[in-house]
Amino acid sequence: MTQPAQPIIAARGLTKRFGEFTAVDDLSLSVEPSSIFAFLGANGSGKSTTIRMLIGLLRPTAGAIEVDGVDVIGTPRRVRDHIGYMGQKVSLYQGLSLRENVEFYAGLYGLEGAELERRWGAMCERFELRAMEREKTEDLPAGVRQRAGLAVAILHRPRVLFLDEPTAGVDVHNRALFWELIQEEAEAGVTVFVTTHFLEEADYCDWVSFIDRGRLIANATPEDLRRQFSDGYRVEIEVAPELCARVRERLGATPVPLEQTDKGLLLRLPDLEPELLGRLGRIAADDSRVHVDIGQPAMTDVFRRVLAGARDEEAA
Repeated sequence: MTQPAQPIIAARGLTKRFGEFTAVDDLSLSVEPSSIFAFLGANGSGKSTTIRMLIGLLRPTAGAIEVDGVDVIGTPRRVRDHIGYMGQKVSLYQGLSLRENVEFYAGLYGLEGAELERRWGAMCERFELRAMEREKTEDLPAGVRQRAGLAVAILHRPRVLFLDEPTAGVDVHNRALFWELIQEEAEAGVTVFVTTHFLEEADYCDWVSFIDRGRLIANATPEDLRRQFSDGYRVEIEVAPELCARVRERLGATPVPLEQTDKGLLLRLPDLEPELLGRLGRIAADDSRVHVDIGQPAMTDVFRRVLAGARDEEAA
């Protein structure tokens, strides 16, 4: 029997108080290796405070943290060799060229000479940065600056990558390209811990945790969260009224009854079953007059329900 992987990030009872104010309140979480873990919440919910404790920049009031086998509270400097970090404003120094930033950060990790040239050369090709090396970082377009920040953060090949609001201020196209790079890192074995206020980005992730006022209020896969906190998927079958009976017959038994609409037929499903999807696909492929549209519950709606449930529970 295969043993479950040990978490690469583990926090237990994590608490941070600033005077009378509790920013993070008895938070526990665990992150599996080579996964993309989304840590979501509104502004002021405790996301950035948590990430600063996880990377050893802020000492917690209480609790325990282990990242890649390192006791972060006991040896905060040691953990920095295991992690990469990129913040919302991108950790590049203005007034320096991109290449000068690279050399500065490489020096922090003892990278130099031929090894630095080999690694940075590969990054330049992969991230399309070669033409921008001599540019001052403040003169770089937002999308390029973002890619450069990620390249510098992973130059030393960290096992864990922390990204704090990495796509803030970047257009939709460059956000999508950035997430492709993040997914490539995870496929290569890097664990990615990301905070974002773009809730739809949760669908790029393997696991999602919601934090509100310092407390963890949901912790599951995106699909499990949709199952728990939404009305499910809307499967609309657009078809002429005279063809509805034929479609019903071909579709056969469904988990829930089919509803008649002015456009045709409607199914509201908690889950998308592969066998049912296959039947729908075959029906649409065989008859051009039948069109199937599947609507996924938006993560913003899921978060509203999660938040409302947590507030109701607190009030009770």
